Amino acid sequence: MSTDTPARLLQLLSLLQTPREWPGGELSDRLGVSRRTVRRDVDRLRELGYPVQATKGADGGYRLVAGKAMPPLVLDDEEAVAIAVGLRAGAGHAVEGVDEASVRALAKLEQVLPSRLRHRVATLQAATTPLTTGDGASIAPETLTVMASTIAGRERLRFAYRAGDGTESRRRTEPYRLVSTGRRWYLVAYDLDREDWRTFRVDRVSDLFATGSRFAPRELPTGDAAEYLRQSMYRRQETYEFDVTFAAPAEFVAARLPGWLGAPEPIDDQRCRLRASAGDSVEWMAVRLAMVDCEFTVHEPGQLVDCVRDLGGRLSRAAGR
Repeated sequence: MSTDTPARLLQLLSLLQTPREWPGGELSDRLGVSRRTVRRDVDRLRELGYPVQATKGADGGYRLVAGKAMPPLVLDDEEAVAIAVGLRAGAGHAVEGVDEASVRALAKLEQVLPSRLRHRVATLQAATTPLTTGDGASIAPETLTVMASTIAGRERLRFAYRAGDGTESRRRTEPYRLVSTGRRWYLVAYDLDREDWRTFRVDRVSDLFATGSRFAPRELPTGDAAEYLRQSMYRRQETYEFDVTFAAPAEFVAARLPGWLGAPEPIDDQRCRLRASAGDSVEWMAVRLAMVDCEFTVHEPGQLVDCVRDLGGRLSRAAGR
């Protein structure tokens, strides 16, 4: 009979996390204890926050059900490796909606993974090649987890940074938040040497070092890291004005373009015009306009006119015309 109560509770929890109902007699046999002990152990799990449901009958059963809060999980080696690999793949390429949560979960999981499992995770990660998007910028998951850990622990972070023009520098920061735009990760942090807030593209960061030095969080000027990043990007961006006429109703066009471009102005029932500014490349804008699925005419700027003309030529040649 098992006398190691903590080990037995972990074994019981591991069994109950299997999506099925366990008869009390079967649990008793698996654990090598009496049914009365099984009932006491189930009560202990409930006290710890695990929602264990019991069914009545000659051989009453137990199963773990959804509760109001997420209690700790017990994972076997294979499950832990599978989850870590999946989180690493997701964290390395920003995924809107689950991005920051993935990084936090990965940081917590890798902190407690035994070295033998960390080695398996790294081996699997090295053997796979993810499909990249945009400019192909990718990030080592370790970079994100170190940043997430220093943010959670309010720990100062040092790193090397390469600016957009290639300039290299060393930064001493108080990290505040990680923000994903869907294509890239950014770190919002207070730069100690420049005595001001800064945003850093994470794919340009290297040689991270968590200093162990704690700090009291400062108040971000905008109060929200995502809003601060948006304003920071807008200040740095070179914008251009464009003017396009569409051979379609304004409602049709508006439903097929990003809202931040503004609302098209109706010319009549079958035509509309859009005058706006954008910071994205003219190549991206040309493709976006073509996806509206109607005839259109670009009036300005000249670079966008040329880009649309070149795109049309390439598409025609691709179709064998």
